[in-house]
Order: sequence, then C-alpha cells, then structure tokens
Amino acid sequence: MVAVRMSKFISVGFLWVMVLSCSPKPDKEAVDYIDPIIGAITYGKKTKDAHGFGKTFPGAATPFGLVQLSPDTYTGGDNGSGYSYEHPTMEGFSFTHMSGVGWFGDLGNFLVTPTVGELITNRGNPAEPEGGYRSRYTHDTEVTEAGYYAVTMDDYKVRAELTAAPRAGIIRFTYPESDSSRIQIDLSRRVGGTSTEQYVKVENENTISGWMKCPPEGGGWGAGAGKADYVVYFWCQFSKPLEDYGIWSADIPDEGRKMRHIRKEAYQNAVKNAPRFENAKEMQGKHLGFYSNFKTTEGEQVLVRSGISFVSVEGAKENLEHDINHWNFDKVRQQARNLWSDALKNVKVSGGSEDEKTIFYTALYHTMIDPRTFSDVNGKYIGADKQVHQTNDFTYRTIFSGWDVFRSQFPLQTVINPSMVNDEINSLLQMAELSGRAYLPRWEMLNSYSGCMLGNPAVSVIVDAYEKGIRNYDIDKAFEYCKNSVDTFTNEPLGFIPKKVSMTMEYAYSDWCMGKFAESLNKPEIAEEYYNRSEDYKNLWSDEVKWFRARTADGGWTEWKGKTTHGQGCIESNPYQQGWFVPHDIEGLKTLMGGEAAYRDSLISFFEKTPGDFLWNNYYNHPNEPVHHVPFMLNTAGVPYLTQKWTRRICSAAYGTDAYGLCGNEDVGQMSAWYVLAAMGIHPICPGDNIYQITSPVFNKIEVQLDEKYYSGETFTIEAKNNSPENIYIQSMKLNGELLNRFWITHEEIVSGGVLEMEMGPEPKM
Repeated sequence: MVAVRMSKFISVGFLWVMVLSCSPKPDKEAVDYIDPIIGAITYGKKTKDAHGFGKTFPGAATPFGLVQLSPDTYTGGDNGSGYSYEHPTMEGFSFTHMSGVGWFGDLGNFLVTPTVGELITNRGNPAEPEGGYRSRYTHDTEVTEAGYYAVTMDDYKVRAELTAAPRAGIIRFTYPESDSSRIQIDLSRRVGGTSTEQYVKVENENTISGWMKCPPEGGGWGAGAGKADYVVYFWCQFSKPLEDYGIWSADIPDEGRKMRHIRKEAYQNAVKNAPRFENAKEMQGKHLGFYSNFKTTEGEQVLVRSGISFVSVEGAKENLEHDINHWNFDKVRQQARNLWSDALKNVKVSGGSEDEKTIFYTALYHTMIDPRTFSDVNGKYIGADKQVHQTNDFTYRTIFSGWDVFRSQFPLQTVINPSMVNDEINSLLQMAELSGRAYLPRWEMLNSYSGCMLGNPAVSVIVDAYEKGIRNYDIDKAFEYCKNSVDTFTNEPLGFIPKKVSMTMEYAYSDWCMGKFAESLNKPEIAEEYYNRSEDYKNLWSDEVKWFRARTADGGWTEWKGKTTHGQGCIESNPYQQGWFVPHDIEGLKTLMGGEAAYRDSLISFFEKTPGDFLWNNYYNHPNEPVHHVPFMLNTAGVPYLTQKWTRRICSAAYGTDAYGLCGNEDVGQMSAWYVLAAMGIHPICPGDNIYQITSPVFNKIEVQLDEKYYSGETFTIEAKNNSPENIYIQSMKLNGELLNRFWITHEEIVSGGVLEMEMGPEPKM
C-alpha cells in the first residue's frame, strides 16, 4: 500500500494512471503509519481453519465514531466486516461496519454505489459481476489511510473516495463522460441478512431521508440468533440536484429474509425484476432502493454526504449539520486525520523498524474503533427498552465484545482512554437497568443481549476499572448488577457446569472479580463467599489425567480424548488451552499441577510445540483469546526470560503489514490490543488485580500520556536500552531510578508517572 499512498491518480480518457509524486516526503507522523488494510481479509489462500483471519474493514472511520464508511465486497457468508481482500468485485460503500467479528456480522447499512449505463437493482454474484450492479476493482487502485479510503470501480470507470466524521460520512465520486451516470442506494442491504422494511422520502432537490428496520427476522448478527434489533436513520444530500430519480421496490417472497433465503433464486429474481417508480417522492416497503440519474463530463465530481442516527431522522439531520455542513471533501478528510493524530498522542514509540511502527500504530488504531458512539450529537440515544433517552454527562456506547476484550483491550484503555472506559461502564449499567434484566450483557451489539460466547466479562471490565480509580458512575448499581450477573451465570449449586470446562473456568474467574469488588467496598462476608466460589475451577481437576476435564451432572467424568483434542466441554479451544485460564489463582493452579516445576515444564512444552507461524493450532493458539494471557504466565514460573522470548516472537510472527497481518479475528480490538501492550512491554494476567507483567518491549522507548482527569502522573515512559531484534532479553531494570527486582508493575506505579528503564542483551539473565 505504500506505493499507492505515495502516488496520485489522474484520469486519461477512461483510464486511471498512477503518477509518482516527485515532491520530497516530510517526516512521518504516527498517523501516517496507520494502514487499515491490515487484517482486512476473512478467508483466503492462507486459511488453515474455520475462523479465518482479521476480518477488519479498510474504510474510513474516526476514533470511537458512530460512522464507519467502508467498501463492501460481499454481503453473504461469514464476512462480518462486509469486505475481504480476496474478493475480486465490490458492491459499493456503506456507512456502518463491525470490526473483526465472525458469526456472519451485521450493520453494513445504507449501501451507496456509483454506476454508469443500465440501471440494475440486484447486487449479483461476486464471481459474475455482470449479473448485478457490483463492479470489478483491483488493489492497485486502493488507497487505505486513517480516515480515508479510495478505489476505482473498474466496470464503471468511477473513482470513489470516502472519508468520515464521527456521526456522518462523505463520498466523492469522479465519473467518466456519460449520459447515464448514476448514484444508487440499496436500502435493504445488511451484512448477514437484510433490513426487513425501509422508508425513503425526497425532501428537496438535494436531499433524501428515511430509515431501515433491522430486526432478527432479517438475519444479521448470528443470522438472527444474536437478536440484533435496530433502526438506522439517514439524512442524505447530493451535490448534484435530483432531477431524474426514482425508487425500486421488490416484491419479496414470504419464505424469509435471512441470509440463507437471500441466496435463493426466487429472492434474487424478485430483486432483479423489481418494479421502478420514476420520480416517486416517498415510499415504504420491504426491499427498496433509490437512484438518481444524471449526465457527467469527463472527470466530473459528484459528492454524497449523509448523517446517520439510530434514534431518528431528525437526529441524522442534526448529526450531518454538526459534522459536515459543507461540500469540502478534503476538509473532512483532514479533520478525520487530525482526530486520529490526536487519539494516537496518548502513546508514542521510537526505535523499531518501519514495519513494526506500521503494525503498532495500526493496532492502536484498531483498538479505538469500538465501543463506538451510539448517542447522537444532541445526547439522545435508544436504550435497551427501545425508548429514546438523553445523556449529558457521558457518551452512550455500543458493541462490547466482552469475552474477547476484557483480556487486553479494556486493560489497555484504562491506561490510555479512561474516560471511554467510564462511558462504557455507564452504558453497560444503563443496559442492565433499561432492559429490565438487572444483569450485564455478555456480548452486546446495539442494545442486544446476544448471549454470544461465555462468562461474565462485563464484571471483569467494571471491577478492573473500579480498582484503577475509574469510578464516575453509580457504584451501588454497578455492584448490584455485577452480583446479579455472577449469580445468574454461575457454577452453583454443583460447583461446576456439567460438561462445560470453559464455562466453569470463566465463571470461577468472574466470581473472583466479584469477591474483589466486595472486598474493596468493605463487604467482607460477600467477598468471602465469592472468593470461595472462585475456587470452583478445582472441581474439574482430574488426578487420573492430570488436567482439567469435564464432569457430568452426577459428579462423574466425561470421556477423555486427550489434552489437545478440541471440544470436550471447551469453547473454541481444547482442554490444554482452556486449562490455563486460572488468572486469579496461579498458586492454586501450581499446587494442582504438582508444584512449581511441573507448572513450569508444562508451560514450556505448551510453547515449544506451537508452530512458528502461530496460525490456528492445538497449543499456544494466538488466533483465539483463551490463551492470550499465557505467555505472561512464564513470568510466574520463574522463567521470565521465556516470557520475553515468546512475546517478541509472537509480535514478530503473528502480526504483519498486509491484509493477512492479523493471524486471527480482530475481535473488536482484542487482537490488536494484545500487540500494543506486549510491544510496550506490559500486559496483565488477571484484570482486576492491578498488576501488569513486564516483558521485552519491541521499541526502544514508549511514552504514555496520562489523562489528568483520572491520574496524577503526566507521562509514563518505558526505555529499553540496547534494544534490538537480537537483544531481546532484559538484563536489569530500574523504576524511577531505583533497582526493580520483579517482573511486574502495578497500575498505580504506571499512572503516577515516571520511567521504567531496562538494559537489554542477547542472552537470558537467569
């Protein structure tokens, strides 16, 4: 992508030609290292498992913004971001996206496509673009930068450029000469399914408004099983007046609207043959699209801008008027870049290679996509009760990939973005209250309690934040809803979940978090109860197989197929991988295993059998979350040099600078947050205990700017002297000038400010 970024495009006839710029390159800023193409592939030629790669989107967004304006290559399949680098054709550009998710994905609403020639109303097949309005494209014409994306739609010879503001987006299309140029908007489009009902109205010669309803009946998240139920509102304006326009409305078969239905011939034919209503000014239906025809001269630019809201058309209008009240595309692009530049200033690295900086700053970028803004600029938002609410003192947020992000993403944000963490906790508490459930969501998307994955991760996030002094929310409610959560999803009364290893282990950890919360709030009896419950993981230890094993409801054992066989009560893991999840009681784990030596030897073997590419495997499986804390456990096994060895190796081999640069699903910031923390040289094992394990930093110097609203220190700096790809081992450390003889540091020591100095060398310091 670097070659493309250093170039500009000029049009010659119907051809786009790259011309290298001869102007001198200014010094790179942190924002210049961001490349959103990293991880933007679902499945491809390197795929080795059913989970695929990063599944990020390459388009334009702003930090934690409501709008993500990005290209879409395919609506169907397990293509959660809507885009995959391996796909040869493109449907268009939609205003909402999810980052790094499986389970078929959702959003991808308000799909805008520039076309030339005959009006076609169906998207068509990815391999046969002639059968729909999609177009071929090549990666040679793609530009991917922070807050900006561009590509040429080859079949139409149209150059598309996208940029975003927090709650709105703008697209600039550059057309060839044509009497039949067009902008068309597929209002039914939704990743993982369809919206089930749409409304569009022509407000004036430059504006349309409307909405798209997206309930579970239309599929989406989990093909409907994720219970996503939302309405997207838009206020969309065109720089070229609406003179020759219309609406198409397909008569959809009654058999269903989900992804498995829209693939069928009856559905496709209904959309392909949808009746068209010329100059219709208003319509409501099951499968609508809007189009505007116009003539263009060679190189003529036509712009589309839209505000998006999940509350109302009025909210979408206000969002647009606040964010983009002009037609200066380049101004919006610069503002998006400035927002990212400002967001990155919290962490500055020096040293390391250019590739390592690209990986680092793009990873940091990916950690600031979600949890995104869900409230409008006026503070209104849709709550979990489906009613409109108003907030003035925090931003209501959504998309909480709990089971993933409690491990690295939120511990990172507690250091660099504590106010965002505080927002998310307020949002989680609102969901528990307004939903009427009185417990916290596990994997939340647009107020849905999807039930996806397992555990009580929101409890971990709240307790970790509370212990770190992030407390601008109702503490009593937080305690109540955390307690209700661990009492609703619990190992009691048996002390384990029958046939479920992963659930038992995760619930034991969240019980420990509850005990910690109670202890900090001076509730000793409650603390003791949950600390006792946190030892339930021991109930799965089998002396016969010397490892954790699923039990039956009568207390017996399930069939044992060996540590490395997936399943056996483990979710997206095997017993060997899941068994390390005792972050809150490592000493207890050592005792079960037979002592320090057995614990150490098993950890060492776990890593030595891991393949060098770190793709999906039966040992240290970095593409998935259950093992993300395990490299740092080597610090607790008396071999900290192995933590240093393995984290540096993972940073080098499991991350890259192209579309395959994430070895597994990004999972809404988690995969990238692991890299950011590990590359900085710190990472927790047990969120909630305020301890970060120390490892070998990738960079020579890391400076963290601390938020004065939450922390007393101004900056915390990590310096690794004599650091290099060969000198990966810590020889000695000092904290604020004093010798540090431990391989961990507390949150308080970090946020008080100061300097952690390391001397690095080529050999382990035993």
